[in-house]
Amino acid sequence: MAITVNLRYIGKKGAAQAFAREMISSGTVEKIRAEKGNLRYEYYLPFGEEKASDDTSETILLIDSWENQEAIDLHHATPMMKTIAELREKYDLHMTIERFVSDDKIPEQDKAFIRS
Repeated sequence: MAITVNLRYIGKKGAAQAFAREMISSGTVEKIRAEKGNLRYEYYLPFGEEKASDDTSETILLIDSWENQEAIDLHHATPMMKTIAELREKYDLHMTIERFVSDDKIPEQDKAFIRS
């Protein structure tokens, strides 16, 4: 039963993109991906937000997936969470969060719509 968290980082003047770039360039993303129980840690830019103007807010989507709640709890106890919190403050980001629990089953009627 995997747990996936969609975090939307919302900032202005390119701050959300700069945050994601610094997370990657600092090696923090690779450290998180190497943690036991991490299944996915990827940033995405929604279409239409490739360039944020000076007064336009922008969003970066993080898809963060873990094997179980224990893995998330261990991740939250790492020093990396302080780094992430400091970067959120540095770039003045706000967040929305959605959490999903996977049942790992694709219904037969849905399989016809999936191209492998």
